[in-house]
Amino acid sequence: MYLLGYDIGSSSVKVCLIEASSGKIIASDFSPKKEMKIMAVNPGWAEQNPAEWWLNLKLAHESVMHESGINPEDIKGIGITWQMHGLILVDKDQNLLRPSIIWCDSRAVPYGEKAFQEIGTEKCLSHLLNSPGNFTASKLAWVKENEPEIFEKIDKIMLPGDYIAMRLSGEIGMTIEGLSEGIFWDFKNNCISEDVINYYGIPKSFFPEIIPTFGIQSTVSAPAAQELGLKEGTPISYRAGDQPNNALSLNVFNPGEIASTAGTSGVVYGVLDKLEYDTLSRVNTFAHVNYSPEQTRLGVLLCINGTGILNSWLKHNFATSLSSYGDMNDLASLSPIGSKGLSIIPFGNGAERVLENKDTSCSMHGINFNIHTKGDILRAAQEGIVFSYEYGMDIMRNMGMDIQVIRAGNANMFLSSIFRQSLASVSNAVIELYDTDGAVGAARAAGMGIGFYADSTEAFSSLEKIAVIEPETEKREQYLEAYSRWKQHLNEII
Repeated sequence: MYLLGYDIGSSSVKVCLIEASSGKIIASDFSPKKEMKIMAVNPGWAEQNPAEWWLNLKLAHESVMHESGINPEDIKGIGITWQMHGLILVDKDQNLLRPSIIWCDSRAVPYGEKAFQEIGTEKCLSHLLNSPGNFTASKLAWVKENEPEIFEKIDKIMLPGDYIAMRLSGEIGMTIEGLSEGIFWDFKNNCISEDVINYYGIPKSFFPEIIPTFGIQSTVSAPAAQELGLKEGTPISYRAGDQPNNALSLNVFNPGEIASTAGTSGVVYGVLDKLEYDTLSRVNTFAHVNYSPEQTRLGVLLCINGTGILNSWLKHNFATSLSSYGDMNDLASLSPIGSKGLSIIPFGNGAERVLENKDTSCSMHGINFNIHTKGDILRAAQEGIVFSYEYGMDIMRNMGMDIQVIRAGNANMFLSSIFRQSLASVSNAVIELYDTDGAVGAARAAGMGIGFYADSTEAFSSLEKIAVIEPETEKREQYLEAYSRWKQHLNEII
């Protein structure tokens, strides 16, 4: 008996097949092998074609099925996770009306800021737990004002995972978690926010049926079964945005537990059991995967847009003579803590929520042509990303989060010893690395959705801890000195 997980990222689509009883990964693959293109017609824009997600899902899925050689009839559940906050619009025939406006697109910032003031800051924060900001609802408001001919054709709005589920089943649904990440959910009244949709002029008919995060949401249709080589009727039994799902992947379900990722963007995500928010809305509070009106489980999300994308930019434009990220890490390791006084502000991927939606761009400070080398710049970039995490975690601490242990998958920036040691030392938290990722987590969650696992404890009993990184106590002052210098540069900018 097997379970499938689909992870729809902005860089690639990953597919993973696990054996249900053992949790063992049978096969996994991703597509494309180079990052998917993000279209930026204007500064601050970021769009992708959802049809490209489906194409790459098919390629990775075909590879996984070929490698595993299993009978499709033995796949008993499918879980889906996705890049959060994207907007997908379809007409009554389920045809796409425009490319998806994805998470790092900042064009809707003015719409969200205006709504925050005019709906009322206290009402937004107490009911939505966030300002409307640059999220899905505000993106839809931009479409309404700037592309009215498209807005008139909308039958349903979706998030990226809902689109994939639609392609698999022909049915459209959305979870409370999805509605909350779009800033459509009223946590006090436990319903779609009348304040938001009335303010923006969004018809309630645009919203699909609300479905549970875990459970039989829909099944694979005959056309999709033929296209993918699956059995018709295979249950789609879980879906969640990438950050709640990443926390799930690391068995983070309960208050006080913390998860982190460091891919294209970077995230620290902690679970709360009470309605709480940052008064400046610099970090976000969404429904966690196990949220219900009867059980408050909220994910407090710190997101840094300029994370792995900075490392990727350096690799492709600056460190072109180095063949891999490992080579970059080796060169960076020759530079001392603090990068000889060099600081890099990593916010070069659009407006940053943690900076109250300011778009500061990436900048370098303190470079000395006589002493600094390529390795210093590479280390300063990784330290700058770490310092942006610490800057945001200070906000989370002020909300009552006790950050003592950070769980992360052994992937992306966490593969760098510089990154993880710097993060442990500047935050004074222990980092635990696990052999998992979003696609694996989605597959395990699909098993919870069909009832194969009794609970999360059983579903994640085989989760393997592979490393523990302790803070370097004797060197912490060096890290804090570098962080203080970095923060001084940031404060001068903002």
